[in-house]
Amino acid sequence: MAKLRIAVIISSTRDTRFGPVAAEWIAGIAREREELDIEVVDLRDYDLPFFNEKMTNRILPSEDPRAIAWQKKIGDFDGYIVAMAEYNRSLTGAMKNAFDQAYLEWNRKPIGFVGYGSVGGAFAIQNARVIAVELQMVPVRAAVHIGGGEYVKVVHQRQPMTEIEPAILPSANDLLDEITWWGHATKAARSEG
Repeated sequence: MAKLRIAVIISSTRDTRFGPVAAEWIAGIAREREELDIEVVDLRDYDLPFFNEKMTNRILPSEDPRAIAWQKKIGDFDGYIVAMAEYNRSLTGAMKNAFDQAYLEWNRKPIGFVGYGSVGGAFAIQNARVIAVELQMVPVRAAVHIGGGEYVKVVHQRQPMTEIEPAILPSANDLLDEITWWGHATKAARSEG
C-alpha cells in the first residue's frame, strides 16, 4: 500500500508562536509510522493575501498566483494535521484565510488537530472542524489538546515536549490511527472517481 502524504500545518504566523514546537513534535511521532510520509507546512512560508477571488475555486479558478501556489501545495497531500493555535476562542486569521484560499484541494481528505492554549485549543479546533465539513473534509474525532498545566510547562517553563508526553501521547496515537484509516479510505475512494 502506498504511503499517505500528510501535511502538518503550522497555523500561527506570529513571531512568538508555539506552533513550530507542537508541529515538529507530532511530525516526529508520525514519522515513526511506515505508512505515513510527513511534511511540515508553515503558513509563514506562503505570502497569502486576504481572500479576494471572484469566487471559491470550486466555482471559478483562482487568479492570484499566490493562491494558486497554495492550492497546488495543499492539493499534493492525502490528509492534514494542524498545529492549532487558539486566539480569542477561535482559530487564527491566517489559518482561516488558508482554508478559504482553496476548496477543491481540501475535499475528501481527513484532517486532525493538535491544539494548544489555556483550554487546549478546544474552541479553535471546534471552529476548524465546522469549516472542514464545509470544505468536504473528514475531521477525525481524536485530537491532542495541550492545555492547562501541560501548556504552562512547555510554553512558560520551557520544558521539552517529552515532559508532557504521558498526558498527550495516547491522544496523539489515536489521532494518527484515525488520520491513517481515513487517509487510506478517502484516497481509495478518490482514486475510484
